[in-house]
Amino acid sequence: MRLGTSLTSSHVVKDPREGARWMIERAAAAQRAGLDSLFVGDHHSTPAPYYQNVPMLGRLLAEWGDRPAGCLFLLPMWNPVLVAEQVGTLAAIARGRFIFQCGLGDGQPQFAAMGAEIKQRPSAFEEAFGIVQRLLRGETVSGGRRFAFENATVALRPAENVEYWIGGQALPAIDRAARLADGFLASPSLKLDDARSQIDYYRDRCVAHGRRPAAIAIRRDLYVGESPADARATADIVLARGYRGFSRESLVIGDVSEVVAQLRPLAAMGYTDVIIRHLTDDQPKVLGSMARLAEVRRALAA
Repeated sequence: MRLGTSLTSSHVVKDPREGARWMIERAAAAQRAGLDSLFVGDHHSTPAPYYQNVPMLGRLLAEWGDRPAGCLFLLPMWNPVLVAEQVGTLAAIARGRFIFQCGLGDGQPQFAAMGAEIKQRPSAFEEAFGIVQRLLRGETVSGGRRFAFENATVALRPAENVEYWIGGQALPAIDRAARLADGFLASPSLKLDDARSQIDYYRDRCVAHGRRPAAIAIRRDLYVGESPADARATADIVLARGYRGFSRESLVIGDVSEVVAQLRPLAAMGYTDVIIRHLTDDQPKVLGSMARLAEVRRALAA
């Protein structure tokens, strides 16, 4: 099972350069730890500072090396021609394979701010997804129902095939991943029983659609402590504030051996990748946890 990271992009700081520096330091720490993939997320018109995916990933790739990297696009809120152009540029900067994560997105204020209609998001997603794929294959494309444009082309295209992952939790989203994409990205909020039922459903739908997935990934929010006591104390501070409404069972908290034990059941279910994000935003603790992930990764690979 591979171990990657999706860096937190929201940081409440006095100087906005500080949050960007944290992300750069975390990407460098992930590279030193030998993690298998690097990602950033996607949100818009947020109440707290949020570092946008395309420029941020472009900078992080300077720290990363030749392993896979990518970012999430909430496709119904984007012009698909712009997405394809941005992916072409990022893939040219990247030394490794580009992984295109995508999802529907949620939240009426976010959609309204981006001039998108939330009620149309499933059809807009599928239309945009197909347009991006066609443009990155070198086709000339005109818009359809949701996107109005004519005769678009993207000349700067990835040197190697992009890998497409669709994220989601609802059954139609999981079926969409099986039908359209190379891989599926499961939600970080899933308890183990839900993680098992979702991967079983996804694999069944892959069979139904005659597709073999390249990756079956799951996000996990995590902290690897110096000791069990450090892990519990650090997590307790975060959980006391109500961490994203997640169940404690969906979080991964402990020292190296405890974290390995909590991740192994996911490998046994058939997940090929765990994409971690840190629970805490305390920079020294994140960097320490990231360093200890090297031990976690070696243990999972053994």
